[in-house]
Amino acid sequence: MTHLSVRCLILENSLVFVGGVTSPNFTHRDSSFYRQEGSVGSSELESAGMICPHIVNVSVLLGGILSWGIMWPLIRNKKGSWYAASLSETSLHGLQGYRVFISIALILGDGLYNFVKVLIRTTAGFVVMMKKNSTLPVSNNGSPMVATEAVSFDDERRTELFLKDQIPKTVAFGGYVAVAAVSIGTLPQIFPQLKWYYILVAYVFAPVLAFCNAYGAGLTDWSLASTYGKLAIFIFGAWAGASNGGVLVGLAACGVMMSIVSTASDLMQDFKTGYLTLASPRSMFVSQVIGTAMGCVIAPCVFWLFYKAFADIGVSGTEYPAPYAIVYRNMAILGVDGFSSLPKHCLTLCYIFFAAAIAINLARDLAPSKVARFIPLPMAMAIPFYIGSYFAIDMFIGTVILFVWEMVNKAKAEAFAPAVASGLICGDGIWTLPQSILALAKVKPPICMKFLSRSVNAQVDGFLGN
Repeated sequence: MTHLSVRCLILENSLVFVGGVTSPNFTHRDSSFYRQEGSVGSSELESAGMICPHIVNVSVLLGGILSWGIMWPLIRNKKGSWYAASLSETSLHGLQGYRVFISIALILGDGLYNFVKVLIRTTAGFVVMMKKNSTLPVSNNGSPMVATEAVSFDDERRTELFLKDQIPKTVAFGGYVAVAAVSIGTLPQIFPQLKWYYILVAYVFAPVLAFCNAYGAGLTDWSLASTYGKLAIFIFGAWAGASNGGVLVGLAACGVMMSIVSTASDLMQDFKTGYLTLASPRSMFVSQVIGTAMGCVIAPCVFWLFYKAFADIGVSGTEYPAPYAIVYRNMAILGVDGFSSLPKHCLTLCYIFFAAAIAINLARDLAPSKVARFIPLPMAMAIPFYIGSYFAIDMFIGTVILFVWEMVNKAKAEAFAPAVASGLICGDGIWTLPQSILALAKVKPPICMKFLSRSVNAQVDGFLGN
């Protein structure tokens, strides 16, 4: 599966993996960050828009308009009818339930479609291989494969070296089985409520979700591992039930699922870097293993230091409130009741958007290339459904800058756009260090800038006037 995923995501679909593209230009920085909804634009996201294809950025913008511009206001008007009026917007029993699960439906529809498509292509390739009694069609009996479009010498060289030093399938499958066996043997000892067969099922289905996440991260540079973790909370929490520690089972299964799914997108990003820099995939994989092993030791030690140094860590209203701990616990409590606890019509909308994602992908594959390139990508559209629409504007600004640059001088745009975008990303990342120092010193910024809707702005003006 690792070999097939690499070929599909990096070679055949040529997914961007923004972090993997910027790494050859500057030292790679993980693209996780925090910003308030409605805050000022981010140079990091605008630069991501300069690297991602135009159709990806337009799809993200369309998803933001469809969700936050049309759907959520309409559903909000159903407050009191579709869900209790007393619920906050962050409750999964209310509006947040629609946001989370409709986005999951879109993501799964798109991801599973591409997963099945790759599986069908692979099966057909194996059938041809068995009939011809030859190797996998990396080359056509020693001669280069017939390409559908012209490929540069550099790309041919990269592909040749990238496929030459593949990770053996026995190592990939054997390693996954070994890790699964260790998890099945150890996790029930730590969490007795988490039965061994829960972990087995999680490891059986995780590769499919990992492929979906890697595909989405390759398109938009956003890893949605937490979204798949939420799905695990609901499935395993409902399976265990409240009487059998379903809350703890859901949270533990979420951790298992997130660790597998997030690692897949991280590894694909490293493979993309290796592909661009002519590095060995095996060396990238070994580096990932070493880093993961170090993290298994360093991360618990850092947590233990915080846990011992601050008696009130994780308590609301303190210096380190760990707000997501409360959010995930509430999700687990909700998940014990199963999908029946979701707000009215939420599951129906999920079915509709799941089918729509498959239909859009079918249209893209069946339509002529001149038409297909204008059909949006469901995976990219799904991200603002859950995260918010603010970053869609930033990425669209980036794609507009690149489009204008290409109109003025296409050669220079193709040559220098990745370097300019990498500089913006890394400059934004370097600022994180002094920002952290200022935060530890409890220095607050002198100015707070935020954009508000017209109605909210009128309320603020009225309050200040009084």
